[in-house]
Amino acid sequence: MKVGTNSFLRGRPFSFILACLLATTLLLWLCEKNPFSTTLLSTPNQFSIPAIGFVEVSPNTSLSVTKANENIEEKDIQISILEDINEDKEKSVAGPVGSPPEISSEMQKSEVTGEEEKSDVGPVVSPPEFISEMQKTEGDVPSLSTKKVCNFAKGRWEKDNERPLYSGFDCKQWLSEMWACRLTQRTDFSYEKYRWQPENCETSKFERSSFLRRMQDKTIAFIGDSLGRQQFQSLMCMASGGLYSPEVENVGKQYGLVKARGAIRPDGWAYRFPKTNTTILYYWSASLSDLVPLDAKDRASDVAMHLDRPPAFLRKYLHRFHVLVLNTGHHWNRGKLNANRWVMYVDGKPNADRKRAEIGNAKNFTVHSIARWVDSQLPSHPNLKAFFRTISPRHFSNGDWNTGGSCDNTSPLSGGSEVVNDGSKDPIVEDAVKGTNVKLLDITALSELRDEGHISRYSIRGTTGINDCLHWCLPGIPDAWNELLIAQI
Repeated sequence: MKVGTNSFLRGRPFSFILACLLATTLLLWLCEKNPFSTTLLSTPNQFSIPAIGFVEVSPNTSLSVTKANENIEEKDIQISILEDINEDKEKSVAGPVGSPPEISSEMQKSEVTGEEEKSDVGPVVSPPEFISEMQKTEGDVPSLSTKKVCNFAKGRWEKDNERPLYSGFDCKQWLSEMWACRLTQRTDFSYEKYRWQPENCETSKFERSSFLRRMQDKTIAFIGDSLGRQQFQSLMCMASGGLYSPEVENVGKQYGLVKARGAIRPDGWAYRFPKTNTTILYYWSASLSDLVPLDAKDRASDVAMHLDRPPAFLRKYLHRFHVLVLNTGHHWNRGKLNANRWVMYVDGKPNADRKRAEIGNAKNFTVHSIARWVDSQLPSHPNLKAFFRTISPRHFSNGDWNTGGSCDNTSPLSGGSEVVNDGSKDPIVEDAVKGTNVKLLDITALSELRDEGHISRYSIRGTTGINDCLHWCLPGIPDAWNELLIAQI
């Protein structure tokens, strides 16, 4: 009995020690997994975790607080890696997150290895400042996609066998014979088979009935030089399909557009499509300045060219317009001013500023003046959309129009088919509309690629030795101008 009892008593201390060791090990393991163990850290090692989202837990999901906190902690560690991502491209970071300023420098030095543990925690929403940082991130970190911007001036010319939009033979009701190249001795018409495709823009094929419905009870006014007149005639042919349309009403008298006695032609034209009450008009104003004869009774009188005043026609009828398209450019040369007897005026009296009298400065002053004036009128005309069209390029080579210059190329796009540069080729107009609500109708660069589309030597007038490398064959390049206009209305 004594021997057995003593053996039992000697084994109890060993069992007790073993039990204590197991309990201590279990306790340490639980403390390590306990989410509240961080509160036992010393004060210098503590830091605050920013609230970067909300955790949503379904009532049917047994998600512990420990699981949620581990997930948030892991997200924060991932965030801290972004600042060092460019130094170590082999680090793997899951999800578009940023690096909040509240996280300590010690946390920012952490590294994450392995894949992110899946959890039932809802998505972590990044604040705006995190998103902006992500947009700048390159390399292995995914960046947020940004919507590409539509640019009507950039793009490319593409072959389109469904062109032209109307017949150059049949649109005699609106189209001047001198611009209808199908009526000349020209035999190559491949220039008609191209359309302009703007960069990142969704454009639909022009359909005249749809266009007229959109423009129901509206008036489109072109005011400018002969290139503006070409755009006007192009739109009339497009809207009518180039077909004879006796129902279209001539309403020029309602705008004072009648042929004066002794004049070669009226100052403009205006036509109305009766089914939709759509009016399209053109007014000739080559300089976009107000022209007033100094002696109304003398046809040979000089004409005051008011650089700081818009044309009287525009001031009088602006309230009737819904779309306004301005253009100028090719009359700004000393020869034109002298031939037309135009004398520069500013503030109601002859211009005394020699620097302003220089042609380039005078043009710049006038373009800016009318752009600012139109912009000042827009608040009073909320239904009006105003456009300033950039200059149409010339393609004379080996001389000018009166010195043997020519443009004999008939091969489309021999100089390229694409416009890739930002900024307009007409910086004067581009600068004039900047900061205003007048829109830029930029056609210069895309038209520069189409030197084969000019009338060239095939003028119906048959003038020997003179090439027209300024105006365009119709149908032709101005049709694309109108498509861009319609897309922006």
